[in-house]
Amino acid sequence: MILLGLVFLDGGLYADSGLQVVYIALQAYGWWVWLYGGEGRDRLPVRRTRGTEWAALITAGAAGTALLTWALSTWTDSTVPFWDALTTAISLMAIYGQSRKLLESWWLWITADLVYIPLYFSKDLKLTSALYVIFLTLCVFGLLAWRRDFQSGRIAGPAPAAA
Repeated sequence: MILLGLVFLDGGLYADSGLQVVYIALQAYGWWVWLYGGEGRDRLPVRRTRGTEWAALITAGAAGTALLTWALSTWTDSTVPFWDALTTAISLMAIYGQSRKLLESWWLWITADLVYIPLYFSKDLKLTSALYVIFLTLCVFGLLAWRRDFQSGRIAGPAPAAA
């Protein structure tokens, strides 16, 4: 993540660069929630995103995109402030959804990757663009696996006891 942050910084993708730092904290939080944050403090099951959650996510994503676009346009030399802001906002929405095991979070990742791939390619970050093709493929596999878990009603067993 640190290396990607530096690549993005060098490519003028400032929001994506900062996002790499945010990922570290959010991934630790998501891991904890998956293991201990479900109902009854069990492992969290995969579930669908509720209407109120969608409303909040879309509102936050739109506001985040607008604010980041303005900040990047005002305070940086970014040549793609809207696209940098949009992908960052969608990624934050997706990682929130993943921390809650919301099935639709995979669709957010897929959407972000479909924007990231040509964006990175256009910024001459061709290897990073290829990496995101791999990430896109992994997202499809993740979506299929979570959909199977959701459809089967399978809930992970209890969290392991602390040593």
